Amino acid sequence: MTNKRILLIVGGGIAAYKACELIRLIRKAGGSVRCVLTAGGAQFVTPMALAALSENPVHTSLWDLKDETEMGHIQLSREADLVVVCPATADLIAKMAAGLADDLATTLLLATDKPVLAVPAMNVRMWGHAATKRNVARLRADGVTVLEPDEGPMACGEYGPGRLPEPEAILAAIGAHFSNGRLAGRHILVTAGPTHEPIDPVRYIANRSSGKQGFAIAGALAALGARVTLIAGPVHLPTPSGVDRVDVETAREMAAAVEAALPADAAVMVAAVADWRVEPSAQKIKKRADGVPPPLGLAENPDILAGLAASADRPPLVVGFAAETQDVVVLGTAKRVKKGCDWIVANDVSGDVMGGSDNSVHLITADGVESWEQLPKDQVAHRLAARIADALQ
Repeated sequence: MTNKRILLIVGGGIAAYKACELIRLIRKAGGSVRCVLTAGGAQFVTPMALAALSENPVHTSLWDLKDETEMGHIQLSREADLVVVCPATADLIAKMAAGLADDLATTLLLATDKPVLAVPAMNVRMWGHAATKRNVARLRADGVTVLEPDEGPMACGEYGPGRLPEPEAILAAIGAHFSNGRLAGRHILVTAGPTHEPIDPVRYIANRSSGKQGFAIAGALAALGARVTLIAGPVHLPTPSGVDRVDVETAREMAAAVEAALPADAAVMVAAVADWRVEPSAQKIKKRADGVPPPLGLAENPDILAGLAASADRPPLVVGFAAETQDVVVLGTAKRVKKGCDWIVANDVSGDVMGGSDNSVHLITADGVESWEQLPKDQVAHRLAARIADALQ
C-alpha cells in the first residue's frame, strides 16, 4: 500500500460513515486518498470530515468551474492507482452497469482506465433483486471487482446479505489488488461446500456447510494472480471473480473432479465432505406400516484429502480443514499427521460458524500452531492466501 493512490467514491447510504474509517486505515497502511462525495453520500458524511481524514480536497460537483476548466474528472481518474466505490449503492451499481454519467462520480467511472473495486451496501431485498444481480454480473464481466456484502442486521431492521463489509476487510481487498501477481503462473485447487449423498430421489445425507469460507479463499487466491479451480458442492453462491468453477454433488464426484484438476501448485481442501454414502433407491422410500425405519447400509466415501496427500500428483502444498466441536487444536494436530497434509486450518464449529460470516481459526503446521482472532471470513481468506503465497515463493 505504500505510496498507492486511492480514489474513493462515497455513495449515498447509511454505510457511508464507514468510509471515514477506511480512509484512516488506507493512510495508516501508507496509501493516499482523494475523495469524491456523491450528493447522496453528502446526506450521511460531510466533505469536511473526509477532507480532514484524507488531508486532500473533497470533490463533489461535475460543474466546479476551476476543476473542470482543467478537465478535473479526467485528471482525478488518471492520478489514481485504484478507484474504490464505497459504499456502492444499488443505484450507483445500476448506473455503473448501464454506463450512465450524470454526476461527477459516474462521469469519472466512465472516463477512468484504472481498476475499479466496488463495495456494495444495500437492503437485503435490493441485493437479492434480479436487476441488481444482472448489474453486478455485468460489472464483473466488464472487469470491475465487486466484493460480496456481509450478512447481518441492517439499519432498516432486516437481516441478511447486504451489509457493507468492515473497513478492515475492504482494506484487505485493496491490499490484495496491489499484491496481484504474487501467485501469477500458479495453479491452485480449492474444494468448498458440502457433498450430498442421495438416499432416494428426495432425501440425502449431507454436512452443514455454506461454502462461504471456501469461496472466499478461492476469490482471495485469484486476487493474488493464481489460476484457481474451485470444485464446489451444492451451494447457491456466486462464483468469485477470476475463478474456474466445477460443480459436483457427491463425494465420489468431488474426488474425480479433484483428480481431473491436477497437477496443481497447492490444494486448499475446505469442503465438508460426507464421510458415508448409501446405495440410493430409485423410488422414494415410503414409511412402513409397522413404523420400523428402513435399513440404510452405509459405505465409506473416499478420503479426498488423504488420497490427494498420498498421490503421485501431490501438490507441493496441501492444506486441509478440520471442523471440530471440542479439543480443536489437539484433534486438528492429529488430523494433519493422519491425513499427510502440510497444514491444517482448524476451527470450532460448535456455534454459528457454519453459515455465519465470521470465523476463528488455528493454522497448524509442522512448526506449531498459530491462532488467529475471530475475523470475517473474507479476512481469514486473504490472510490464508497471503500465507500460501509466502510458502510457494
